[in-house]
Amino acid sequence: MSPLLHHHPPNHDSFTNIVSGFNWESSKKKGGWYNFLIKSIPEIAASGITHVWLPPPSHSASSEGYLPGRLYDLDASQYGTQDELKTLIKEFHSNGIQCVADIVINHRTAERRDSDGRWNIFEGGTPDDRLDWDRSCICIDDTTNSGGTGNPDTGADFNGAPDIDHLNTRVQRELSDWMNWIKTEIGFDGWRFDFAKGYSPDITKLYMGNTRPEFAVGEIWNPLSYGSDGKPNYDQDGHRRELTEWVKAVGGSATAFDFTTKGILQAALVEGELWRLKDSNGGPPGMIGLMPEKAVTFVDNHDTGSTQKHWPFPSDKVMQGYVYILTHPGIPSIFYDHFYDWGLKEEISKLAMIRIKNGIKASSKVRILASDPDLYVASIDDKIIAKIGPRYEAGHLVPTNFRIATCGNDYVVWEKQ
Repeated sequence: MSPLLHHHPPNHDSFTNIVSGFNWESSKKKGGWYNFLIKSIPEIAASGITHVWLPPPSHSASSEGYLPGRLYDLDASQYGTQDELKTLIKEFHSNGIQCVADIVINHRTAERRDSDGRWNIFEGGTPDDRLDWDRSCICIDDTTNSGGTGNPDTGADFNGAPDIDHLNTRVQRELSDWMNWIKTEIGFDGWRFDFAKGYSPDITKLYMGNTRPEFAVGEIWNPLSYGSDGKPNYDQDGHRRELTEWVKAVGGSATAFDFTTKGILQAALVEGELWRLKDSNGGPPGMIGLMPEKAVTFVDNHDTGSTQKHWPFPSDKVMQGYVYILTHPGIPSIFYDHFYDWGLKEEISKLAMIRIKNGIKASSKVRILASDPDLYVASIDDKIIAKIGPRYEAGHLVPTNFRIATCGNDYVVWEKQ
């Protein structure tokens, strides 16, 4: 889909299915990741994917792109050159897929030291002075050795690089200009805000208003609440409300990754406690139970899984995870590794096509039919029924006018005939 020349409010209730188009090792790919990924576009498109999340596009002190420096310098990216990126995005567009840029603007790495030996002289990557900042653009309470003299940080601290002062009007203007440049010149359609809790949601709201993306999602990753037994508490309402409150504060135009659903779902499967998948009100216990049309569900990403494994989904239960997110409300996001490297492309694609065929949307309605320790069964829009868990016998919950659409290890999905 070509970048639109006019803006209209994003409608996430229409079918949206995201794939993360990279992992933690992608920057090391021989010949360049952009040149490699472009060969996968036809089969990504054939799997019902509408959006691809691409890695940070700029020069970075780390090869993965999450310590950005010269933001306008896309040729210094370890994923490929600016022209290769533009070619990749153009090819995605020609296959009807929108491209989401990973926007890392909480922090930034300096080009060189100042006269006091502190790393706070920044270079934007252009011949002029765009994004050529000094310590006045860094938060005064930054804990790194930057000597920032700007405003206090409006969010959580990040120890890896100087925290940008987003209350500075020059910062706001020049970052907005850069985002609009990668939108109009490079072709990006939307944003994934990295470490979005590092600055106030009011700041995200400002950048959303200044850049007007077709799609945006924020990473608000906070730990679940845990009991004395070391397991997540049954009630994670506070955790999911942090996500919905962020979305509300941003103005409702952005979505958020549903970390609550991920945490509860993997705990339920690991512990054999599928009763966790029904909250005290009888609905889904994650963000999808409160604000499904703004919740981006996922099983893993480059942080939680891949080679980092900060919070990995149990590897033998990954398909049950996809059965849940691809049949339930929310905006499902598929991880590159699972789709390609794990040999699950066929099973995941089948689930995605069942979702499309039956018109399951972000706001679809869930009716939970069973939530026992070893069995979870739910009807979605009275069109499909999904079952996960090791208990085989669930037929008594399925009406006679439903037929099996797909099945696998500890899962079944039925369609209404």
